[in-house]
Amino acid sequence: MSNLDASADEPVEPEAGATTLTSLTTRGGRPKRPKRSSIAAIDLIDEALSSAFARPGRAVLTALGTVLGIVTLVATAGLSRTAGQQIVDRFDELAASTVDVQPATVPGGMDGTKTVVVGNPMGWDAAQRVNRLAGVDGAATLSDLELPEGETISAVPVIDPSAAPSVAPPLMAASPDLLAAVRGRLSSGRFFDSGHDRRADQVAVLGADAATKLGITRLEASPAILIGDDPYSVIGIISGAQRRRELLDAIVVPEGTAKARLGLEAPSSLIAETDVGAAGQVANQIPLALSPNDPDLVTATAGWEPSDVRRGVSEDVSALFLVLGGVALLVGMLGIANVTLVSVLERTGEIGLRRALGAGRRHIAAQFLTESALLGTLAGMVGSATGVVLTVVVAANRGWTPVLDPWLPLVAVLLGAAAGLLAGAYPAWRAARLEPVDALRSAT
Repeated sequence: MSNLDASADEPVEPEAGATTLTSLTTRGGRPKRPKRSSIAAIDLIDEALSSAFARPGRAVLTALGTVLGIVTLVATAGLSRTAGQQIVDRFDELAASTVDVQPATVPGGMDGTKTVVVGNPMGWDAAQRVNRLAGVDGAATLSDLELPEGETISAVPVIDPSAAPSVAPPLMAASPDLLAAVRGRLSSGRFFDSGHDRRADQVAVLGADAATKLGITRLEASPAILIGDDPYSVIGIISGAQRRRELLDAIVVPEGTAKARLGLEAPSSLIAETDVGAAGQVANQIPLALSPNDPDLVTATAGWEPSDVRRGVSEDVSALFLVLGGVALLVGMLGIANVTLVSVLERTGEIGLRRALGAGRRHIAAQFLTESALLGTLAGMVGSATGVVLTVVVAANRGWTPVLDPWLPLVAVLLGAAAGLLAGAYPAWRAARLEPVDALRSAT
């Protein structure tokens, strides 16, 4: 067998009379061990750069899959954090600054149902009392009304008995400051004021959905509706209510009118808007303000804390996009592995020549691992930067404040390098297993 047929990592029997390294001895008479060949890290990186970018187009396309995976992961983490913060801000403006007030309830009957306690402590001046508390920006009372049996609500004085019966919109009574307390807005007309309330005027404001059901879309002709047999002039249409969406499907009349004409004995609920962070304190003070002799007769509930909601939404969004990012990253890893393996097959002659000149298996494996890790690192850097820019652009477009963990870009780069290293493991092992003679023969 020729010496070329043996692996460069295996010892070769010397010819008779030849001087070899093993025949040299030290002063102690022990033979010197042959020095292991090595390659400097800078040379390994330079060689990997030259080989990886010998075909720039293929290198870019190879790294593109990993770039997309890293972009998805970084953008997902950044946008989920940003969206989570935005959710907190929105809830702070609405739920976290809202206090709902109702008469206290007690268990009623064997079935455990709730019953309102005898003696409603919420007087007609409840909104004025709550408005005097520090931290309250607005308060209004709101009550559900029930018509006497047999009476209906309609927009025409004559009802066709042959027509299919329709469900009348809910009827509510409110104090004049309702729109400010629920952050409502009108599409047309006006809301009733304290004068309407004091005089018990027969006026009504319709929610947008209720107006559509009743066939009232314009107020120029001074339309009216019939509540029972009494006409009520429609003076406004509510188009939005951030804190009470049910108002869009309701008919709202002044509280004084409901007291004088519709049998309302006392307000059934109160809603208060507070400064951000003051809802809990205001909720503790309202029972004393409305019922100082027996605060237990009133139940005041502050809006729920948004942290749990934010955490849930953020986790759901992150889980969805992290799966997509993981799939994209896996596709990128497969692309690197495929191209690296093709590169091994294309460079069998080079591998055989390197082995014949003294390169060991570990040198060949190190070269291909370095190439794939280098592609993964570059893809991680590009993907990380693109993900950060994408997060900032989307946040700016939505008017949000971008929130991004400072360690995320670095972790993304390391993840890209790990993906490249993992993808190149099998091709590097395949290249290292090639024997010099077999590689040279297959190359020719």
